[in-house]
Amino acid sequence: MEPSSPRNFPGQALPPAYLTPGSSSFTDFLRSAAPELMPGYSEHSEGRVEAPHGTTIVALTFRGGVLLAGDRRATMGNLIAQRDMEKVYVTDDYSAVGIAGTAGIALEMVRLYSIELEHYEKLEGVRLSLDGKANKLATMLRGNLQGAIAGLAVLPLFAGYDTEADDPERAGRIVTYDITGGRYNETGGYHAVGSGSVFAKSALKKRHDPDADLDSAIRNAVEALYDAADDDTATGGPDLSRRIYPSVVTITGPEGAVRLSEEQAASVAEDVVNRRREIPGG
Repeated sequence: MEPSSPRNFPGQALPPAYLTPGSSSFTDFLRSAAPELMPGYSEHSEGRVEAPHGTTIVALTFRGGVLLAGDRRATMGNLIAQRDMEKVYVTDDYSAVGIAGTAGIALEMVRLYSIELEHYEKLEGVRLSLDGKANKLATMLRGNLQGAIAGLAVLPLFAGYDTEADDPERAGRIVTYDITGGRYNETGGYHAVGSGSVFAKSALKKRHDPDADLDSAIRNAVEALYDAADDDTATGGPDLSRRIYPSVVTITGPEGAVRLSEEQAASVAEDVVNRRREIPGG
C-alpha cells in the first residue's frame, strides 16, 4: 500500500484557509487567503499614482425598471487614455454597476463584486436582497480607502431592480457612494457620477420622467451623456466616425439586466447627434 501523500489526497495540498469554514463572503476569504489579489492592493502606498480614469456614468429610473449608461472615454491627465472603454457592467440578474474613477482598480472591484454575489448565492442558496447587494459594494469600497487617499479613488454607481417591491412599476433603485464606502439611496430617480456629472445631472433634471417608457429613458440617458461631453473634455460623446457609442444596461422585472446591443445604441446615438445638428449652436 502506497503511503499517503498530497498526490493521493489533493485536498491536503491546499492551504488551511481553503478548508476552514467561514463566512459566505468571497471578499473576506480572498482578503485572508490572498490579499495581494484584492483591488488596489499595494505594499507601497505612499505618494500618488497617475492612472487612467473613467467618466461619466448616469442612472435613471423609468416605469418598470432602471438603467445605467456611460460614455466610453478614459483619460489620464490631459490625455485620452482609451476611447472605447466599457464602464457599465451587469453584476447579476437584477443589478448593474457603472464605474468612475481609477479605471484599473474599478474594473478589478466590479469583477470581484460580481463573483461575490455569485459566491453568496451558491453557498446560501438564495439571492442577496437589493439592500444586501448595495451593502456588499459599500464594504468593498471601504477596503479601498487607503488607495483612495493615494489618489486611486473609485466611485461606482449601483442600479438594481427590487424583485420584492410592492409595486413592480416602481421597483428600480439607484444607490450612490462616497470614497469611504458611505451609501445613499437616490430618491429623485436619476443621478450621475464622474467629471461630467454636473452637466449630465443638469440635463436629466430637465429630461427625466419617472413615467417614461424604456425607449424614452434610453434616449434621455444618451442626451444627458451628449450634454456632458459637450462641456466636459474628459467625457466622450458618440463617435460616429469610429462607431463608438454609449454603453447602456437596462434592468426590468421580466427581462432582468440586459445590455443594449451595439446596433440599438448606434441607432439612438446617431439620432441624437443628427437632431442636435439641426439646432443652431448644437
